[in-house]
Amino acid sequence: MGFSKKILVPVDFTKVSDVAIEHALLMGKTIAANIHLIHIVDNKKHVSEARLKLEALKDRVRVESGVEIHTHVRIGNIFEDIDKAATEMDAALIIMGTHGARGMQFMSGSRALKIVTESSIPFIVVQERTIRQHGYNRIVVPLDLHKETKQKLSAVRDVAKYFNSKVYLISPNESDEFLKNQLDRNLNYAIDYLTSLEIPVEVEISETKSEGSFVKSLLKYSASVEADLICIMNFYESSILNVFNSSYEQHVITNDAQIPVLCVNPVDTYVADRSSLAS
Repeated sequence: MGFSKKILVPVDFTKVSDVAIEHALLMGKTIAANIHLIHIVDNKKHVSEARLKLEALKDRVRVESGVEIHTHVRIGNIFEDIDKAATEMDAALIIMGTHGARGMQFMSGSRALKIVTESSIPFIVVQERTIRQHGYNRIVVPLDLHKETKQKLSAVRDVAKYFNSKVYLISPNESDEFLKNQLDRNLNYAIDYLTSLEIPVEVEISETKSEGSFVKSLLKYSASVEADLICIMNFYESSILNVFNSSYEQHVITNDAQIPVLCVNPVDTYVADRSSLAS
């Protein structure tokens, strides 16, 4: 996970914030990382109240988990300052809750997506489903045509090694021979890469290739294998999975099964030592 081993959790004092903290506690315990909570306000007159609420939350977490955490209040804009704060503290991972596609809080699905896509640091986005005791044992990885898929596999490798996970690869069907060959190369690379690390792998070829249908297939498959995590690549310019547009990206992070989603950034958008959870 980066040299500093810090996990940042944006909080808005709702249930999904508590779930994000649960994820951070388990991840932090597994990789020996420090947990930092942040609440962003838009005006300095709200700072004192926010600090009191964060301290109360910190005390509750310490009583319930025995873990000492750090708290931060920042004046700014949530769309910019979550990433700025994480960069300044050299955090390697952000774990954030979302209230779903129509949530009323600032971390609703569409806003969460905007925060994620503009971040330079990997995100795990969670909903109200509490984390399972075994952590991320089953990881679903949709494969696409991007060469950066190999970077995504590096993050998957790290999580899988920590949690003794099985990885489920799913690829869209493609009738075009050139594209099919490219997908097959990515798929074969992923299989060889993961099996060489003794990470169990299962492969699913979707019957669909259109963006909407593939998203549905991805989420249906993820639910059927009882996935603990879906790992996608964050492409701000061209969309996360290349075959998705923004509405489908949002559909993934606010999926009905409430499966957490790990969003990995292309390597040229963040410092190299953040690309690995294992450092």
